[in-house]
Formats: sequence, structure tokens, C-alpha cells
Amino acid sequence: MPLTTAPDTRPTSSMSAAILDLLLPYHRTTDPAPAVAGAFAHQLRQIAGFVRAGEPVVFTLPGFPCKSPNPAKVLGHLPDQGERLSLGFLNTLCEAIERVHPPGARVIICSDGHVFGDLIRVPDDHIDAYADGLRCLIRESGLHRLSVFDLRDVLGDLPHDTKRAQVHERYAPTLEALRAEVRSEDHTLALYRGITRFLVDDTAGFTGTRSALQRTCRTRAYGVIQRSRAWGDLIAEHHPGSVRLSIHPQPIGAPKFGIRLLDAADVWTTPWHSAALHRTDGTWTLMPRARAERLGRLVHRDGRPSHYEQG
Repeated sequence: MPLTTAPDTRPTSSMSAAILDLLLPYHRTTDPAPAVAGAFAHQLRQIAGFVRAGEPVVFTLPGFPCKSPNPAKVLGHLPDQGERLSLGFLNTLCEAIERVHPPGARVIICSDGHVFGDLIRVPDDHIDAYADGLRCLIRESGLHRLSVFDLRDVLGDLPHDTKRAQVHERYAPTLEALRAEVRSEDHTLALYRGITRFLVDDTAGFTGTRSALQRTCRTRAYGVIQRSRAWGDLIAEHHPGSVRLSIHPQPIGAPKFGIRLLDAADVWTTPWHSAALHRTDGTWTLMPRARAERLGRLVHRDGRPSHYEQG
């Protein structure tokens, strides 16, 4: 229900800027200077389309793929307090938009674990269980402004390898084009290095040398970026006009708006690569499970490990 019944008579442009202003405090970027709404011309045009139509603003957020396979980083393969808090934040953000734009907003969580599950070495049944766990959290917590979209919504019950091959073949950039982009664009180079680092950190039980692990992770990082680009194009095809959010840092004015879900020391940290710690001052932060374990006691919820409590 809208929080006001009075019609908002502001022009579309100022309404769109007011909506974007609500996102700016959570902008995930490596740019040092704060930005104003006017610096995001692409997002303002997209938001204006929904405002003019009197419709909810639709955001698509690729991410929430699955938990890291490294037990030093996470509590298990199912969603826990990190996801619960992050989903709650996104729903609250939609509620805030509703107070400015009565039709409100909704976020489609585009869970991408199956897109590159073979590259990140996570079993497909764990990915299914994680996505189903997200849907359960959304339903049980009454987060009505959120939904989950994954490859099962596109390609049904086809074998996972077949789904991945079809998406890659239809949408992915060539390896040659991607390598050229990494060489020429600082943002893509930073993404490549960040994903390589995550793949190295996520690897558990590797018996070869550190240099051999880094070599294979560099190769896999290119594949992850190819599939991620493919997933992005598929999302755009299925959800045309939606405002694209990203869990990766994005430059000011980029076509994707980077969004920070929870506090963390590293801008690359996500709930699925970490554990949540409830600090003594009442705030939450994300960090590797092994570190959180040193700082707090483990808390269970619904019979499963949930988070750590400091104090």
C-alpha cells in the first residue's frame, strides 16, 4: 500500500533524481569522490521510464550465486544471516522508494550460480539448494518486493551443462575480445584481477603449487567474466528496461549501478563469500568465517549455523 494517497506533482526528472538519491548512500564504487544523482544519466533515463508509466521501478541484480566452496570463508552451502540481512536491506530500499514514488519498486535477484558453477567448482545441487533457500527466506520474511530469477526460469529442467553451453554460445563475448578489453580498460582489468583473487581464495584442498593454482584461476576468471556478460545480456532480454544493479564496484556514471548490501572492510566482500558478525555496538559486518570465529561465538538459527555474535 502506498504510504500517501496524495498525487505527487513533481516533474518526472526530479522524481527520478529523488529515487536515485535513495540509492546513492549505498553506491559501491572505487571512485573516491561522492557523486550526485545527475552523474548517473543512464539510470535516470531508465527510472524516468517507470515514473512516466506510473509503474514500480524494476531493478535487476545479478548475484547471490551460491556459497563459496571454501569452509574458511563461509558457514555452509545454504543462505544464512548475511543473505537474510542483505535481502532485508533490498526490500527496505524498495519501501523507501515507495514513499517517494507510490507505485514503489521491486528487485529481481538474478541468481547466477548455475551460469558458471563448473568454473567456480560448486556442485549444481548446492546451487539449487542455495537459490531455493533464497526463495524461502523471501517468502518467510514477507519480502514481497523481491523475487528470484535463475536459469531454471529460462531453460527449465535441461541438464546444467547443456544450459551453460547454450547461454555461453548465444551470449558470451569471445575470449579474444575479452583479453583485449582486459589489456585496454582499467575497470575490466580490476574485475579480472578481483575474480582471479576470489577463485584462488575460494579453492580448498588444492595439492599443486601456488603458481599453478594462480595460473588455472586466471584462465577460469576469463570464463567467469564471459559467462557473467552472457548472463547480463540474457537478463536484459528477459527484463527489458530494468535498472541494472551490480554487486561489483562500478565507476560513477557506468551503465551498471554498484550497490553495497552490507558493511565490510573490502568493497568486493559479499554475503556468499563470508560470514556475518553482529558487533557489540549493534551493527553488522561481513568477514571470512575463520576471522569471525575468532571474534565472536557461533549462533544457530532454525537448527543451522547463522552468524557470529561479538561480546
